[in-house]
Amino acid sequence: MTNSKKKVSRGTPKKNPTRKRGQPTRYNKTTAEQARQLCLLGATDEQLAKFFKVTRRTIDNWKKAHPEFFRTLKNAKHEKDTKVERSLLERAMGYSHPESKFMIVDGELQEIETIKHYPPDPVSMIFWLKNRKPAQWRDKQEIVTDGSLTVIVKNFADKDKK
Repeated sequence: MTNSKKKVSRGTPKKNPTRKRGQPTRYNKTTAEQARQLCLLGATDEQLAKFFKVTRRTIDNWKKAHPEFFRTLKNAKHEKDTKVERSLLERAMGYSHPESKFMIVDGELQEIETIKHYPPDPVSMIFWLKNRKPAQWRDKQEIVTDGSLTVIVKNFADKDKK
């Protein structure tokens, strides 16, 4: 009976550069387009991760590994943000738009074209100004003093005696 033992290497295992680590990626050729559509609906990176059933970190990794994915998300988010900014400005300034109203005139249903007017909205104005000019419009104003105090005392009783 021969005792043949295989020699076991106790050093670090050799790395196979062609072998990928971890689970297979869920990223595929439709991922960028799906993400674009979701971003146009206002999705955040956290919501994208939930939709694709991955972590937020995976979304960040996809952005690094797939430049077209990164550009697609950036462009879609910019497009949505621009629409929201324009809407906020219109709300702050007031706006008008064509509107169709349906009325019964002489017993018949008629479509009447009108112009619907929306007045300026003070809350939208304040929001816009606080974000565009925070130094002038923030709630908390900072007042810098040199530490000196001047007190002026007037005696109003003397004025009544004259």
